[in-house]
Parts: sequence; structure tokens; C-alpha cells
Amino acid sequence: MSEQLNDLLAEIRACRICVEEPRGRPLPHEPRPVVVGSPTARVLIAGQAPGTRVHASGLPFDDRSGDRLRDWLKVDRATFYDPACFAIVPMGFCFPGLDAKGGDLPPRRECAPAWRDQLLARMPQIELVLVIGQYAQAWHLGADRRTTLTETVRDWRRLLDRDLHPRVLPLPHPSWRNTGWLKRNPWFERDLLPVLREEIRWHLSKI
Repeated sequence: MSEQLNDLLAEIRACRICVEEPRGRPLPHEPRPVVVGSPTARVLIAGQAPGTRVHASGLPFDDRSGDRLRDWLKVDRATFYDPACFAIVPMGFCFPGLDAKGGDLPPRRECAPAWRDQLLARMPQIELVLVIGQYAQAWHLGADRRTTLTETVRDWRRLLDRDLHPRVLPLPHPSWRNTGWLKRNPWFERDLLPVLREEIRWHLSKI
């Protein structure tokens, strides 16, 4: 399984479908897929897509959003970037470009249908998926997702306790643009984060 996973990751990192066979406008720059697969990690982080800084460095969550996410998880950078501890599989592997207002465009639509199911199938040891933002929640929760992101994250206890493998925990995006959301929803830090941190401690202890 590890060899099959490595072969698939090599295919993904060489992927050019968003340029050569795009759904809509092609990617406006050279593809640089960013993904971390693992044959041992019990936790998978399902985010949106790389931003400009991650596109430049090739390191997922290598920005202020990553600083906030690591604080939510209460892990240091070394642990976060250790593939033995975390798999990091965004909905779109490449930086999608910027919109007219300077914000990141949505994840490319080619990535998930082409790669996601087969990549997850090669990591059967994953026990917990952290679904960050609306695009990851739509894919991993399907009809169980609520109407809005806030409602979905607020429903985290029920979603986490479903009899499924792997278990799924919804989170907002850790972007600093969501600071206002965090202030309006104090239950997130009060109720959800302690459970999240305990889950992370538990899964890391088994590695």
C-alpha cells in the first residue's frame, strides 16, 4: 500500500489537467500541486487550496492561516509537517489564482474528481478527517452538511459521533479574515477546540 501511495502522489505532483484539460478557464500559471500523503497518519487535514505563499514554498499551510490552525491543534511546526502524524489533502492541489478583489479563487474543479477517492483509498488507516471550509465540507459531508458553514460547524458533535470510518469533524477556515466569525461564535473556542485538541493528542499518541 505504501508503494502504491507513493506512486499515486508522484502522479498527482506531476498533474497538469487544470492546464491541459481544464473545466472552464485553464489555470493562469504553472501548476504546482501541494499534497502530503501518509501510510501511517491517523489524521487527515482536508483544506481548500494553496494560497500565494504556499504556491511559492510548496509547503501546505505555510502562512498565517497555518499558524492559527496549528494553534487550534496545539501542535508545533515539526509535528504538523511530519507525514507520520498528518496527511494534508486540500480540495484543490494548486493555487487557483486571484479574483478581481484580490482574494483566492475557489479550488479548481478538476482535482477532487480526478484524484480524491483513489488517494483516500490508499490511506485506509485514516481515522479522523478535519474538513476545513465549505468546499471540503460539501465533499466529505454531502447531504449531512447544513445550509451554511456556521450551521455545519455548530453541528460538529453530531457529525463527529456518527458511526462512520473515518470520523469527520468540520472546522471553519483558519484564515485571519475569519477573526470576526470567531468573535461572533465563542462556542467554537470554548466547546469545540478542547475536543479537537484531545482528539489530536489521542491519535498522535498511537503513532
